[in-house]
Amino acid sequence: MVKVGIVGITGYTGEELLKILISHPNVKITGLYGRSTSGQGSLKDVYPKFENLNLIIESLDIDKVSKSCDLVFLALPHGVAFELVPNFVNKGVKVIDLSADFRLKDVNTYEEWYKVKHTGKDFISKAVYGLSEINFDIIKTASLVANPGCYPTSIALGLAPSIKGNFVDLNGIVIDSKSGISGAGRKNAQEYFRSEHPNFKAYKIAGTHRHIPEIEQELSILFGETVIVNFTPHIIPVERGMLSTIYLNLKKPASSDEILSYYKSFYKDKSLIKVFEDGDLPSIKDIVNTNYCCIGLKVDKRTNKLIIISVIDNLIKGASGQAVQNMNIMFGLKETTGLI
Repeated sequence: MVKVGIVGITGYTGEELLKILISHPNVKITGLYGRSTSGQGSLKDVYPKFENLNLIIESLDIDKVSKSCDLVFLALPHGVAFELVPNFVNKGVKVIDLSADFRLKDVNTYEEWYKVKHTGKDFISKAVYGLSEINFDIIKTASLVANPGCYPTSIALGLAPSIKGNFVDLNGIVIDSKSGISGAGRKNAQEYFRSEHPNFKAYKIAGTHRHIPEIEQELSILFGETVIVNFTPHIIPVERGMLSTIYLNLKKPASSDEILSYYKSFYKDKSLIKVFEDGDLPSIKDIVNTNYCCIGLKVDKRTNKLIIISVIDNLIKGASGQAVQNMNIMFGLKETTGLI
């Protein structure tokens, strides 16, 4: 059994982690931890639906956690995890960090976009970017995994085969993404449902969203050269789910069938990726409450563009589910264990 702890249980990602892990056949939850210096009390006081678990949310004690856990999930806000990661890793505890603190390889880029000084920069080079289907081999031996953001997950998985198959030009990439309100965090979601719902709006446009450097970093790695994207995120009036529509220029004429055939081959051994047939496009209903990424595409011959639709549940494949998928890979378990 893999002994795991969750640090930061009261947010969306902590809750989703718990929901997945309590049914995982190879996991023993050895601790739930809050961020403050005092104990947080019974889990059922925070989540009444978990009253039968009889678990306590404890104050965080690094030494105690390190002795009782093989792996710790950090479900914390950005700017907090880099204070904790060195303590755990140096004590031999594997870490999966669900914040952005170790995703970006350039510390200056992180500090510019997140407006906080990074105090764990020596561990950035140790972190493996946990895009499960793309980085499987290096995740296997990782001690620190930086779990990807939700938008970058939907985009990178949707784009990777078209890049690797040399179908598309890296110039002029346009990404239009829509997310359920839970992507903004529990506090913002509660305010939205209280005062705005139903509403549909763009936000942080014109290159101001914090996921942009992460998207461009990972696409640049896939392309092998610097990539700049035009990315516009939106909030839609649902709790969860994410749909990214990606527009790319084709390098040479190609049919939808030809590109779809390559996608199916690229993901043939990846059971959590579903590639739709020509003429079918995925929707949010296809992925809600699952760890699947569903992909559809179409070639627009008139404009010589490839249009890709990539859909995930932002809380599961875009966060907690992918974190468990990464844990499975790190401990030599079947990748889909506890997820399907």
